[in-house]
Parts: sequence; structure tokens; C-alpha cells
Amino acid sequence: MSITYSELRLDLASALAQFLEPEEASAESLRWFEDGLGWDRTRLASKGGETVPMEARHQVGQWLRRRREGEPWAYIYGFETFRGRRFEVNRDTLIPRPETELALEAALEAGLRMGLRKACDIGTGSGILGICMALETDWEVTASDISEGALDVARRNAAKLGARVQFTLGDLLAPIPDPVELVVSNPPYVDPADASTLQRELSFEPRQALFAEDQGLALSTQILRQAAARQARAVVLEIGAGQSVELIARAKAFGWKQAQARQDWAGHDRILIATD
Repeated sequence: MSITYSELRLDLASALAQFLEPEEASAESLRWFEDGLGWDRTRLASKGGETVPMEARHQVGQWLRRRREGEPWAYIYGFETFRGRRFEVNRDTLIPRPETELALEAALEAGLRMGLRKACDIGTGSGILGICMALETDWEVTASDISEGALDVARRNAAKLGARVQFTLGDLLAPIPDPVELVVSNPPYVDPADASTLQRELSFEPRQALFAEDQGLALSTQILRQAAARQARAVVLEIGAGQSVELIARAKAFGWKQAQARQDWAGHDRILIATD
């Protein structure tokens, strides 16, 4: 039995609504068409009555089976958009999220205000922070990760986007050469005790990029300590809700003169900025 693209879109939204909120299901079905099938809203409106080839129907069916199991669309399709740029992602990397743009903006603001020239992205994952800093400034950018798989993805993203970033394998600031000026990171900050309460989609993302001991504070604390020891000028971290008070206290104990938090659009702690 044949089906049109308009009918397929409605059927897909209905299928997604079995495990997503209706509005989310509708929006995601449109994204499948735009990103996956190359059919944007304008094309759907003007040519939605065309019959869907069997190959496309089979592809959508495969995607839907994976999505029903909880796999995020970004992993199914293999890309996510961040700051208007398309980044490859896979299960070696976290999926970029809008909140991380707040960390990027804070880093750009601090670096430009302080006249810094060198920046490092710690735990770079798919490379979004380091690559965007390299593309939007004339800074010398280095990025590190303990996952060779993640670095492979980041290197491909940098090459495709034309970003000059030095990628290096290693733990936190250990592989970063001196001098260290601006340290930027979206480190793991989820408390392992909260694992059972998280969305099932997160089970597909790398645990080492999500969870940190000490109620989610361990890696952020290490970065603040190491950056202070390396005489960095500033640190910008993405953090979890409710973590700012303790991390500000720790930052000052390590010798950071200024430490402040910024909230996201929902009013939750999201960014920590420490400066010398």
C-alpha cells in the first residue's frame, strides 16, 4: 500500500507520541524529515502528496525501531547542530545541548575581556567548545580528552568545519602545554546516585562523560585545582543545578580571586567562572 510524504509525517508523529510528549513528537518528526530525508517544511507543504519510495519507508522504519528503544535521534542520524554548525556525534561523545552555548559565550566574553590568546577545551568530546572558539576568535586552541574515540570524532569535525585546533590525548590538563591561560570545559557533573532518575536516552551516552564522584563535583574540582596550579588566568565550567555554592567555595580555596555562577534559562546553576 502506497503512502504520501504528508501521511508518513503524520504517522511518524503518532508513533513518536507513544513515548514522547505530543508537541515533542511533532517537532521531532519534522526534524526526521528535514535532517534525515531532506524534506523541509516548504517542500512538505508543496509536494507532500508525492508517494514515498519503499527505500525511504524502510529507512524510517529502521530509525523508528532504534528510537523506540530510547536511542537519541542525534546518534541515529549521526549529527547534532550547535551554534548553527553541524557536528558529527556517536556513542563515544556526548550529544551537544543548547545549555553548553552559555559556557561558550562566557568563555568568549572572559577571554576577550582579559586579552587572552590561548584557550584549552578539557574533555572536548565532539569538539564543540574548542572548535567554536577557534572559528570565532584568533586564539590558539588546544583540546584534550581521555577517549581516543571522542578525539577521532572531534578531529573530523574540526577538519570539516575548517577549525585549527590541536587535539591531544590525556587526562584533564595533564597533556595541555604551558602557558595555560583560559580553561574551558563541560566536564562530567552528574551524581552517580541520580543515575536511575535520568531519561533513558542518557543511557546511550558515555558514562565517563556524564558522571562524576563527590556528588558530581569531582572533575570540576580537579579542573579548578589543576588550572590554579598551572597559573591559568580564567576557568569557565558548565556545572549542574545546585552545585555553584560548593564549587565557588572550592575555587576560592584554590586561590581564585573571583568566582561566580550564572544560571540557565530555567534559573538553574549552569556556568561557573573563576578568574585570577
